[in-house]
Amino acid sequence: MKFSNNGIELLKQLEGCVKKGDKHIVYDDKTGRPVDINAPLPHGATIGYGHLIKPGENFSGGITERVATELLRADIAIAERAVQNNITVPLMQNQYDALVIFAYNIGANNFAKSTVIKYINNPNFHSSIYPSLESAWRAWNKSGGRAMGGLSRRRNAELHLFVYGV
Repeated sequence: MKFSNNGIELLKQLEGCVKKGDKHIVYDDKTGRPVDINAPLPHGATIGYGHLIKPGENFSGGITERVATELLRADIAIAERAVQNNITVPLMQNQYDALVIFAYNIGANNFAKSTVIKYINNPNFHSSIYPSLESAWRAWNKSGGRAMGGLSRRRNAELHLFVYGV
């Protein structure tokens, strides 16, 4: 199974981006604010649709929409592998897309250890901490131990796609 175009469009909406004119520019992932190209990059410097800038990458001139989408597709590959390597039951396209979006956001290692996987792979699974798949999924709404409105909205969108297909 491959991540669909509909999944990519939803992921773009959920990730957001920062543009100046028609170019994607470097921004601080925590604040969503543009980074001064003459300043050192902060931890979490990002460009396009959630691409964390790696050492040696230089995007000081900004990037086009095409390049932003190419970076997103390359980054998605890690999340796709996490879903393919950890989910053992058949999925519908919308479920696969929702799980890839979820894994992209929380990271492949966190995804692999999540209670979400246990619920999906085993319909008889029960957790005393998270009594349902929904509660296990929604628990990933925190940053620095604090519930974040943006992450809660994102979890709602992912769950809606997983359960209802839209």
